[in-house]
Amino acid sequence: MSLDIEAVKTYFMDLQDRICAALEQSDGKARFIEDAWQREAGGGGRTRVITDGALIEKGGVNFSHVFGDQLPASASALRPELAGRSFQAMGVSLVIHPENPHVPTSHANVRLFVAEKPGEEPVWWFGGGFDLTPYYGQTEDCVHWHKVARDACAPFGEQVYPEYKAWCDRYFHLKHRNEPRGIGGLFFDDLNQWGFAQSFAFVRAVGDAYLDAYLPIIERRRHTPFTEAQREFQAYRRGRYVEFNLVFDRGTLFGLQSGGRTESILMSLPPLVRWGYDWHPQPGSEEARLTDYFLQNRNWLHETGI
Repeated sequence: MSLDIEAVKTYFMDLQDRICAALEQSDGKARFIEDAWQREAGGGGRTRVITDGALIEKGGVNFSHVFGDQLPASASALRPELAGRSFQAMGVSLVIHPENPHVPTSHANVRLFVAEKPGEEPVWWFGGGFDLTPYYGQTEDCVHWHKVARDACAPFGEQVYPEYKAWCDRYFHLKHRNEPRGIGGLFFDDLNQWGFAQSFAFVRAVGDAYLDAYLPIIERRRHTPFTEAQREFQAYRRGRYVEFNLVFDRGTLFGLQSGGRTESILMSLPPLVRWGYDWHPQPGSEEARLTDYFLQNRNWLHETGI
């Protein structure tokens, strides 16, 4: 199968539509507002943001398809031989920040890069994944999240889930804190070794699995009562999310370095965040258990025998 960019674009836009519709239905109150935009250097996108819902405090589901004269440093760092090539990049990226601290934050993205040079075949690759960031961890939720991830990978080989689960653990790690951002999931990049058709099929499997992974967790936790102190802890932990996105996230860096639309790039940041100087939770508390037990790069399916 040749490189079918239009088929990928059609899938990504449909995925954005389906995820937004499902999240609106789950929220039951708020609706996404759409901001269609054009990029001066080429391309554009659809930014969709939902705020102040019955469930979702802030969320965004973005589609973009952009062009440029040369790959930014964040995209060519691992492939220096591609520096200077023109490019096009498209994808869907989303972050959902629920109000209830017992409902985890979720993130997902799927994307396609194409680097081009006159007279040569284009170089392409897919990337993406999804990961979960709880504030008050629940083993049941972690196991479910990873089971859906494993099942999405299963048709593509038994080593795919362990490899991309481990990659997710490595990638979503705050080096300066020496702790994971959340309980992981899947992460992959530079995927082209299977050929275009199989790689695209895998990207569809991952994209389609996001709602199966997240919606049941929402329904289990959305009515759990919470206190103001738990909201404060959520805001404190959200600070870690901000630190990762602004310091390490390759997608954020790519968007900013390529002259992307700042509002769309930074829509992933939570609405309320706090930092406390050298603050630590009380030993033995629910808050301490988050880092002591849940944020430990666990093999959730092995430990629970699933």
